[in-house]
Amino acid sequence: MHCPFCQHTDTRVIDSRVSDDGATIRRRRVCEACGERFSTIETIELKLPAIIKSDGRREAFDARKLRAGFDRALQKRAVPDEQIEAAVRAVVHQLRMTTERELASRRVGEFVMAELRRLDHVAYVRFASVYRAFEDVADFREELDRLESDNAGEDQLPLLGGEPAPHGKPRKR
Repeated sequence: MHCPFCQHTDTRVIDSRVSDDGATIRRRRVCEACGERFSTIETIELKLPAIIKSDGRREAFDARKLRAGFDRALQKRAVPDEQIEAAVRAVVHQLRMTTERELASRRVGEFVMAELRRLDHVAYVRFASVYRAFEDVADFREELDRLESDNAGEDQLPLLGGEPAPHGKPRKR
């Protein structure tokens, strides 16, 4: 590892710590030449499948784009950052578990929708409206009816007003 200060090639690890989720290791290093200290983060590099876009283009999977999609759907929603990170990790884990070398972007979208449905129904409907190209209000109604009939996310606020009730059903006012 080259020293970022003097570019010397000899640095020594003085401390290593595993992250809470076990996915990364933070290493504290010292340069043998100039004595400066710096940190590096080590992650496992696994080959994720290439993503086949709807127009046929292929591109490397980009976790930043995945996170940006979650952020757009969850904009102005009260979902803790830790839960968003866990959802992103869950999608990446699903991608790793596929044995395919290439994966259609539609499949990635399905993974994202499943995580959003668990996190926040409003964000799920936002994402679904773009992902499934809703064309009118009837499409929204169908999706809302499907959500309510499935009773998913019992601890979430109701979609169409009312107060939260036991078992995820809204109370009428």
